[in-house]
Amino acid sequence: MKNSKIKASVIAVAAVAVSPAVMAQSSVTLYGMLDAGIGYTSNVGGHNKFSLDGGASGSNKWGIKGQEDLGGGLKAVFRLENGFNIATGGIGGQGPIGTSRSQFNRQAYVGLASDQYGTVRLGRQLDAVTEMVQGLTGDAISASAFSTPGDVDNNDNTTNQNNAVKYISPTFYGFQAEGAYSFGGVAGATGSGQSWSAAADYVQGGLTVAGGYFRATNQGENGWVNATAQPSFGGALGYPSSGYYGGNAFKSAGIAQIATQYQVGPYTAGLRYSNAQYQGNNGQPSIHFNVLGALLQYQVTPALSLATGYTYVYGSAATPTQAAQGRTMASINQVSLGASYALSKSTSIYTMGAYVHAQGAQASAADFGNTASGGNQVQVNIGMYHGF
Repeated sequence: MKNSKIKASVIAVAAVAVSPAVMAQSSVTLYGMLDAGIGYTSNVGGHNKFSLDGGASGSNKWGIKGQEDLGGGLKAVFRLENGFNIATGGIGGQGPIGTSRSQFNRQAYVGLASDQYGTVRLGRQLDAVTEMVQGLTGDAISASAFSTPGDVDNNDNTTNQNNAVKYISPTFYGFQAEGAYSFGGVAGATGSGQSWSAAADYVQGGLTVAGGYFRATNQGENGWVNATAQPSFGGALGYPSSGYYGGNAFKSAGIAQIATQYQVGPYTAGLRYSNAQYQGNNGQPSIHFNVLGALLQYQVTPALSLATGYTYVYGSAATPTQAAQGRTMASINQVSLGASYALSKSTSIYTMGAYVHAQGAQASAADFGNTASGGNQVQVNIGMYHGF
């Protein structure tokens, strides 16, 4: 009996001694962001609009991520991430067009990460272009007021990839690449509903350059309901959600983006260009958008940041309404301003705004989804966000 007690004590002491080492090899992190503010939008159906807007400066989300050390530089990794509407508490974020939102609508994946060979992840994920290029643009650096009007080039991450297998390379002398492929899952029609993306970046000192390409395929006349990605077509600009120029009228979308950013002292300057091609279905016309953007941010103090940006969008066809008035293409100019002040490492207050002037399309500031009754619109937001 005495020996049994001694053995039990030894085992208990050994377990206590070993458990910290075991726990140190695995980690699970709960994280998220809360962003809310008051928004003003001019010329929405001919009227001014005041609203409680969420996600103007960041994204409302919560998630769980973790890793387990498997030894030899190999780790198991996972992430579950949900987007929500802070004004109502309902599920927000992205979901298949015409269907209800999913629980983990932003990301849900599991994978293996190797220090030497790179990372493989399986599940719903950001496309490679968003993950590597979007972070260099005003939308990621200074907030939503700096994103593309109507988000025609997925600059504000309108779509993620479902059913995706993604590979991320290690970093070699400042260079890194990644690619993702999403299975359409249609028997006898491998290409139906599939999507893929590839991107690379290079970092050297204060200079970062990144570029990539994203492509999604429609199922046909039924639209993007079962597609692995549902790219935006700029409905807020006056291109309707169905019909001649709608998203369901296109059988594929291809978006190329390139961006560069340079940091020197308190200044961050950036340039970006994108080309979005939407191919028509059943003889319907195709359309493309060219987007050029510039950004300048000044870190006045460790707490105060100021930014200004300019975005130009050229569309190869006017909206049906504008075309009936004799216009043949769309030309959109947007000027953006923003300021944020950090109250702590986790909490900041902000103010931002955008002015849009459009010809050949209806005005819609950035990616707020408000359609103007004419060619001009102003968007202003004042709010706060807290990250944890």
